[in-house]
Amino acid sequence: MNTASAKQLLHLVIGGELSSLKDVTFSDLSAVDVVGLYPNYAEAYVAWKQKAQMTVDNAHTRYFIVHLHRLLDPETHKD
Repeated sequence: MNTASAKQLLHLVIGGELSSLKDVTFSDLSAVDVVGLYPNYAEAYVAWKQKAQMTVDNAHTRYFIVHLHRLLDPETHKD
């Protein structure tokens, strides 16, 4: 994808061990894995999937895609 001509929709991929499977509370914030910042959902999804597959044996470890563009521009509602 040519990101120069496409609208940039920033996404952040983070993950780590959760203290409980019932909510999203990291057990140790200093150990949160900041995977990276991506210009679109498709690239973020590739990174998320790779990390999620690497930790599939630990049910308490989860990775997330944060839609930063929605926080920066609340009027943006789609990827």
